[in-house]
Amino acid sequence: MAINWFPLWLSLRVALLSTAVALACGLWLAYLLANRSFRGKEVLDAAITLPLVLPPTVLGYYLLVLIGRSSWIGRAWEEVFGSPLVFTWKAAVIAALLHSLPLLVKSARAALESVDHSYERAARNLGASEWRLFWRVTLPLAQRSILAATALAFARSLGDFGVTLMVAGAIPGSTQTISVAIFNAVEGGNMTLAGTLAVVISAVALAILTLAKRLEPR
Repeated sequence: MAINWFPLWLSLRVALLSTAVALACGLWLAYLLANRSFRGKEVLDAAITLPLVLPPTVLGYYLLVLIGRSSWIGRAWEEVFGSPLVFTWKAAVIAALLHSLPLLVKSARAALESVDHSYERAARNLGASEWRLFWRVTLPLAQRSILAATALAFARSLGDFGVTLMVAGAIPGSTQTISVAIFNAVEGGNMTLAGTLAVVISAVALAILTLAKRLEPR
């Protein structure tokens, strides 16, 4: 039986894009939480962590309200691009981002807080700006931990199911990620296809987790 590998390639693309966005936003949020004191810091930290504990159906509902066709974001997207945002692979990227961002922020914050701050003080005494200090001193010292966190975030994005199903659907050849394809195969009684896809995604996840372990600082 021929296997349709589209769900795997779609899942890899969704995970790659969501992880890239999570890395860009997550580094800024992690730096903010690790190095700044401000009113509402605990609330922001809790809000970032919230997607890790809320049921996927609740997250999916919130996303449908936020980016659905009746929301201002959904209407603006449709006005610009000529098609709805929900039930597209872009919505799957947003769904995966909900789970990858908190994981990356928590891990990156821990990495930034564990940096030897004597190097940062020395750089400040030499006149380095905060921007230069972050990119030339802090980030290189924490880069192995952050790269490991990025790999874990990618693996987490790869396996999202509940939120993706609610906001992107299960359209074959369009929005059907590998986790959704496995669910549909089981529902349809095609255990051979479900087993094949499950083994493949497990192997990919194992390779990513092995890479993450190797990236962790010794």
